[in-house]
Amino acid sequence: MPRPAQRTGSFRKIKTRTPGGRTVVHYEKRKPGIARCAICGRPLRGVPRLRVPVLRRLSKTKKRPERPYGGYICHECLANLLRMKIREEAGIQ
Repeated sequence: MPRPAQRTGSFRKIKTRTPGGRTVVHYEKRKPGIARCAICGRPLRGVPRLRVPVLRRLSKTKKRPERPYGGYICHECLANLLRMKIREEAGIQ
């Protein structure tokens, strides 16, 4: 029987074979959901699907894309946003 702390549905159960030939169950936290664009809701590319302790160990460049609003909005929404800003500055509607 698992430890009381592991008796919950929030843990993922993984059957693992040990070097001794036994099959044991390992419990690990589930992966978080995929990062999505704040404007259109499309899944973001270049943002890893990792838990916070693992994500903290990654370098800054591996955590999100290196463009303006990288890891927050998708490339298409960024292109539209930049077009709108440039048109506003030029006085074109």
